[in-house]
Formats: sequence, structure tokens, C-alpha cells
Amino acid sequence: MTGTGPEPLPGGLANAGAVFRTGETVDRPAPPHASALHAQLRALRARGFDGAPLPVAHDPARDRERLTYVPGDVALPPFPPWAMTDASLRSVGALLRRLHDASALDAEALGAAWPRDMADPEGGTVLCHNDVCPENVVFRDGRAVALIDFDLAAPGRPVWDLAMTARYWIPMLDPHGAAHSYPPHLDAPRRLTVLADAYGLAPADRAALPATIEEATAVCRAFVAARLTAGDPHFTRAHAERGGWPRWDRLQTWLEDHRGEFMAALTAGPPRT
Repeated sequence: MTGTGPEPLPGGLANAGAVFRTGETVDRPAPPHASALHAQLRALRARGFDGAPLPVAHDPARDRERLTYVPGDVALPPFPPWAMTDASLRSVGALLRRLHDASALDAEALGAAWPRDMADPEGGTVLCHNDVCPENVVFRDGRAVALIDFDLAAPGRPVWDLAMTARYWIPMLDPHGAAHSYPPHLDAPRRLTVLADAYGLAPADRAALPATIEEATAVCRAFVAARLTAGDPHFTRAHAERGGWPRWDRLQTWLEDHRGEFMAALTAGPPRT
């Protein structure tokens, strides 16, 4: 980092232009449930999960929070080839499994006011990140080591979080939609199996994953619709640039048309390591 003032950090849409690094901390908008989230981030660290930032301060009067800065590389669109290798994908699956293994929620945490925007409709007892897109994964030496931006985290089932993750990392997009940000010719069924294997997904959840991805995609579509209705300029611009609602219609059809192919790949035999 050069200079002594705050350094703007690039990244997603929700907090575009509002996240800054100063030294070894990050100053950013605090979510409404910051107190509950900060408690869980500390609990994750206490349980041995070092793949998330730690809270430093919370200023409710300014709706801001400070977290520790996590050094490393973050892939931004258009995503570079190194981020879409099998090795990178496996490391994402392994990191997500480590998160879930450390994130069981007690009764008090389950009762907190978690956001519902991207949450598992069926609920659950582990803290799901719900937004494991490339912009929210920190890499070092080509391996995923940390997750950032837990604003949409909420209780859910692990298979739901894996479905959300698959949407971004496989990606679960038709070729036309994927061309906007991803390298060409990524083999979605094979990559979905790579992710499930790296996570160690149980057979029943492997069989449920394709349908869960379709359900997660519908939830994401509703999330975008709500942001557009609210007049969010960042989502409005991105929605138009990426093809509007016809893009989402095309994606839904593509997922339905390839459901059997995804199921066959996931259930073809014992998980590969």
C-alpha cells in the first residue's frame, strides 16, 4: 500500500466505493446484524477457523465497522485463468468445508436477526456464508485461504452454501452468460464434481445439489429484483450490462435442460480425490 491515507478496496456491488483499507484494518459499512455477526466471527477463530477476518470495532452511530485486513489475492471480473483452475476450485471446496465444520450455531445465535436475502429457505444450524463469489475469496500461492464479506451470512444447510458457491465457481451459467466474466470452455458437470469431491459432500446431498442450485438461483433472482425495485444504481447498471431479465430466463432454462447431466456427474461413482 502506498501513502498513509485510506486505500479504496475494489469488490462487489453492495458496498461499491465504501470499503477502505488503512494499515492492517478494513473500514466498511456495518450490516444491521453486526453484533451477532462479530460474535460468530470471534467464535469461528476460537474454534480454530482462521479463514475469516476478525472484528476490531463497531460504530453503530456511523453504521461502520472495522475488521482485520486479510492479505492475499482476490480475483475480480473478468476472472483470470488462475482463479478457475481445478486446484483453485478444490481449495475453495476445502475452505468452505472448514467453515461449516467450525460454524455450528447455538440457540442464542440461531435466534439473532440474520439477513434473509440469500438465506436457505429451509433454515439450518450452521452459519452459511451465502456469497462465496470469487471477489469474496482470498488466495495465497494459488490456494483459497480466507472468506471475506460475511454480510449475507445466515443459518442454513451446508448443501445450500455449496449450491450458492457453485453458482459462482463452476460457474452454473449458460455459455452466453458466462462469457461476460469467465474463461471459455469450462466444463460445468466435471467442475461441479470437483467441487463436491473437495468439500466431501455426502451422497444424499450430492443427489440434492442440482435442484438446490436451481432453488438458490431463484433466490438470487429475487434478491436482484429487490435491489432494482429499491433503485440501487450499482445493481441497475450491472443488470443492464449483463443482459437484464432475458439473461435470467436463459439461465433458468439452461439449468433445467442440464439437470440430468449434473446429476449423472455427481452420482456416477465414489467421490474422487
